[in-house]
Amino acid sequence: MKREICSLAFARAVCAEFVAMLIFVFVGLGSALDWKSAVPVILQISLAFGLAIATLVQSLGHVSGAHINPAVTVAFLISSQISILRAFFYIIAQIMGAIAGAGILYAVAPAEVRGKLAVNSLSNNTSCGQGVIVEMLLTFQLVLCIFASTDGRRNDSIGAPSISIGLSVALGHLLGIYFTGCSMNPARSLGPSVITTNFKDQWVFWVGPLLGALLASLFYNYLLFPYQWSLKERLAILKGTYEPEEETWEHKSDSKQSVELYSAQPLPKNSEKF
Repeated sequence: MKREICSLAFARAVCAEFVAMLIFVFVGLGSALDWKSAVPVILQISLAFGLAIATLVQSLGHVSGAHINPAVTVAFLISSQISILRAFFYIIAQIMGAIAGAGILYAVAPAEVRGKLAVNSLSNNTSCGQGVIVEMLLTFQLVLCIFASTDGRRNDSIGAPSISIGLSVALGHLLGIYFTGCSMNPARSLGPSVITTNFKDQWVFWVGPLLGALLASLFYNYLLFPYQWSLKERLAILKGTYEPEEETWEHKSDSKQSVELYSAQPLPKNSEKF
C-alpha cells in the first residue's frame, strides 16, 4: 500500500481525476446556464455532458482510468478492481475538482446568467424517493455500460469505449433532466452546491447514484460474467499490493481497450473470453 501511494504513477492518476472532474463540471454546468442569447435545450445539455465525458475518457483513460465519478470509483472498488487507497484518493480528487470547476464557472459567468449554477434539484413534482429511483436506474445503465465496454475479456468488436460511455451519459441526461436535473455523479451535484451553499435534497444525488453503481457492479461482475480471481488476489488488489506475474497493464500488447485501463492498476489475468 505504501509503495502504491508513493509512486509517481499514483500521483499522476489522482491529479488526472482532479483535472478531469474540473473540466467536466465547468463544461457541463456551463452548457446549462441561463444564457439569454440562446436558452439551453435538453439536447444541448445532454450532448455537452456526454461529449465532455467521451473526450476526457479518451484523453486520460490511460493515466487514471478516467472514472470522473465517485459512483464509478465505488463500483470498481466493489468488484475488487482498484485498491481502497486509490478509491479514497480518487473520490477526494473528484470532489475537489468538482468544487474547483463550479467555482471557476461562477467566477467567469455573468451574474445574470449564473442563476442557481445548474444545481441538481427535484422538479415536476418528483419526490425524494422517486428521485432516488431515477438516479439509481440512470447510474445503473451508465456503470453497466462502463464495465461492458471496457471488459478486456470480450472478443467481439466493441468500438471505442469512450464513445459508448459518452453516449450513456448523454442518454441519462435526455430523461433525467426532467426529474432531477440528472446527476448520476455525486461530485457533479456537490460542486455547485458548495459554491452556491444550496444543499437541498443533496442526499438524493448521493444515495441514488451510489446505489445504482453498487447494483450494476454486483450484477455484471458477480452475476453476468464474474472474474475467476481467488480471494487472495482480490484482497491483494484491494490492499494495493498485487504484483502481476508477468507483465503490467502498461506493457500489455493487446491493443483493445480493457477493464485494466479503467481501473488503472495491475489486475490478475483472466483466460476466460466471451
